[in-house]
Amino acid sequence: MSDTKEVKEFYDHYVGKQEKIGINSRHLSIIDKLLKAGLKSDHRVLEVGCGIGTVSQLIARKTPNGNVLAVDISEKSIEKARNLWKGLSNLAFEVSDMSDFNKPGQTFDFFVFPDVLEHIPVEQHAALFEKINRHAHADSVVFIHIPAPRFLEYNIRQEPDKLQIIDQPLDTANLLASWRDNGFYLEKMETYPVFYEEKDYQYFILKRNTKINKSTLRKKWPVFIERLLIRVRNGLI
Repeated sequence: MSDTKEVKEFYDHYVGKQEKIGINSRHLSIIDKLLKAGLKSDHRVLEVGCGIGTVSQLIARKTPNGNVLAVDISEKSIEKARNLWKGLSNLAFEVSDMSDFNKPGQTFDFFVFPDVLEHIPVEQHAALFEKINRHAHADSVVFIHIPAPRFLEYNIRQEPDKLQIIDQPLDTANLLASWRDNGFYLEKMETYPVFYEEKDYQYFILKRNTKINKSTLRKKWPVFIERLLIRVRNGLI
């Protein structure tokens, strides 16, 4: 397994490639899904593994009354990000691999992992989510986007030269254990296509595992319309 110094150097040299790519379909898909997951204009967001801030600035534009703190292991990436997005006053960047992350008294409404978790050694995940848990409140949302493991396994076999310094397929069962042990539950997961007909990406939405203290029946009219549409779509009328 690569050490921290090697990882930093890899991503320091990755800056030019990120700038050349710009905003692509994956970045746009992430911001679209964040908004559907409940991202609001006044939310406080922590983005882990921000690179040069491509997704960071998209989030910042959607949270004009909130703020975004974006962190990355690469000093050169952070330097570039600060220069590129200096016009966004609600967006800040810090150098951190999360092992040293500590903001006493601060919590975030959203935690965003935009295709970074697969680049963090699995043995570090428990400590990482312990830190996320420490900076979460009862209504915090964790959004994780990763390559679909079966598709990444294909890339490892067929195109290993295109992989990053650490690029590991992540098994959902193992991820769930780490999340559960740090007070989160999986609310939603989807494997879907971005660049290929085969489903090449996954995303997860996690929420705090707080107790439900009441139950509220849905209103009858929306339930009726929902049932009617199901019948129509499936020829059951």
